[in-house]
Amino acid sequence: MNGDKELDLVWGVQAIADIIGRSYQQTYHMITTGKLPMVKQIGERYVVSRGKLIAFFMEGAA
Repeated sequence: MNGDKELDLVWGVQAIADIIGRSYQQTYHMITTGKLPMVKQIGERYVVSRGKLIAFFMEGAA
């Protein structure tokens, strides 16, 4: 990595839930049913780029 832009990754369902203002269970359901397609599963954990997650919710909010 050349240092131009650091990865801003959010690890875990609870951390993702905190960002989107939902409960753990609501967020887990959204992830497992494909409602948050940018969230990836790595092993037994979920991870997402904070920027992509925020951009997803800001689409159409302009």
